[in-house]
Amino acid sequence: MDMNGQRQHVTIVMNWDGKTVSGLVNPGPDSFALSTIALDPTNWTVHMEGDTKGTKPAHISADGKIEDLGSYHRSISGSMTHGTAKATFKIVRD
Repeated sequence: MDMNGQRQHVTIVMNWDGKTVSGLVNPGPDSFALSTIALDPTNWTVHMEGDTKGTKPAHISADGKIEDLGSYHRSISGSMTHGTAKATFKIVRD
């Protein structure tokens, strides 16, 4: 993600159980769950939300579009808010 002109790398682990998608951001002691992950298959857009933990908790909301859908290395690109800060992001399947 790009916050204030600086790229920051995060790890997102997403799972699909056949009905719903769940997600965990930065697995480890500073991790937080994505409380909402919604896919609109009519235009392949994704909406995600979650609340960070730690000394400065904040709400994160992100909206993106799936790119290269048929590729193993498909990605999601879009915009997000982290508290009051706005940023762009790109999630790449690893």
